[in-house]
Amino acid sequence: MNLQEYQSKKLMQESGVAVQRFYVADTASEALEAAKRLNAKEIVLKAQILAGGRGKGVFDSGLKGGVHLTKDPAVVGELANKMLGFNLTTKQTPKDGVKVKTVMVAEALDISRETYFAILMDRSCNGPVMVGSPQGGMDIEEVAASSPELIFKEVIDIFQGVRDDQALGMAANLGFKGPLQRQAADQIKRLYDLFLKVDATQVEVNPLGETPEGQVVCFDAKINFDDNAEFRQKAVFAMDDMTESDPTEMEAAKWDLKYIGLDGNIACFVNGAGLAMATCDIIDLHGGKPANFLDLGGGVKERQVYEAFKLLTADPKVEAILVNIFGGIVNCAIIANGITKACRELELKVPLVVRLEGKTNIIITQTVTYSRQFPIFHLYVFFELFLWRTSSFIATTPMATCSTDHKSHRQT
Repeated sequence: MNLQEYQSKKLMQESGVAVQRFYVADTASEALEAAKRLNAKEIVLKAQILAGGRGKGVFDSGLKGGVHLTKDPAVVGELANKMLGFNLTTKQTPKDGVKVKTVMVAEALDISRETYFAILMDRSCNGPVMVGSPQGGMDIEEVAASSPELIFKEVIDIFQGVRDDQALGMAANLGFKGPLQRQAADQIKRLYDLFLKVDATQVEVNPLGETPEGQVVCFDAKINFDDNAEFRQKAVFAMDDMTESDPTEMEAAKWDLKYIGLDGNIACFVNGAGLAMATCDIIDLHGGKPANFLDLGGGVKERQVYEAFKLLTADPKVEAILVNIFGGIVNCAIIANGITKACRELELKVPLVVRLEGKTNIIITQTVTYSRQFPIFHLYVFFELFLWRTSSFIATTPMATCSTDHKSHRQT
């Protein structure tokens, strides 16, 4: 789930959180008009991409910086013309950068002091936790490492929510004084309301700033969402910006497959996130390199198995495929049927190691797998092969051609 900065600010705005006034533009003329409508003393123009370090980025148009300040609305139009439709490269983008399709035109506010505030789910506390620091506007991990005494943590009771004394105490720890302390406490409570409202797993504001005019403003925010809540957060998930996502990951998501591309050459085809991570780790432990993380999950259908194989075989880096399935959460016969269909239709040309571990389903799977009349392709089928041997097996065993004789299969 990826939201652009302006989308996160829109959600905050709807929950009464104080943010800068802003507009969104897709063309230079729209950006110019937005700058005029703001009628602000100073305007900030921000390129909208899903990457940090925009301020120090470079456009292939020659423009330096994805964030610009100006007091002249006309300049906003000129700058937007050099941003929109051009690639912006930062330390967090691919080397060719990311094409900018949208810009945010916002009121620029001076910040007299920056703080850090976040609400996140903490497994060790079995619920949400507030984390704050008077040192905002920088990498919070660096602050935690160099000055741990400046990190303040407060557990939130899920039945009571954020109490007034908790909010005021956190505001004081962040360094807000006088009327600003109560104003910051109010913002903290509103951010918790947002956290609950959108089923967030994290709401991070960096910086939560103080202006010379005496305002507490959330200048930048990152919101993470609970994917399991998509069924009741349809409006939020409809905002998901997929334009910068990996095409293979997007295709996998269409078939309800969890896929992440990696740099290795051994493709992993596994059910369950824990087993998928263990499979990647065990391959790496024995000198191999996983080409991907692929979790089929439970309740998988044959078509999903087929589509998963299409994704794996389309990767030119893949030199072997390891299937590691635990039958406790999926019917192994479904996996076997999907594999045989994929092997026939996709003309698999790389070694394939299959481990299907189940109870009653293992006999069905062996019968289904061995009874298929395969075209000639390279196949290794091991139903009781220990996982720790798979990566070294792929690396050291010469390829063999399967036959249709059941006994030969077992011997091979």
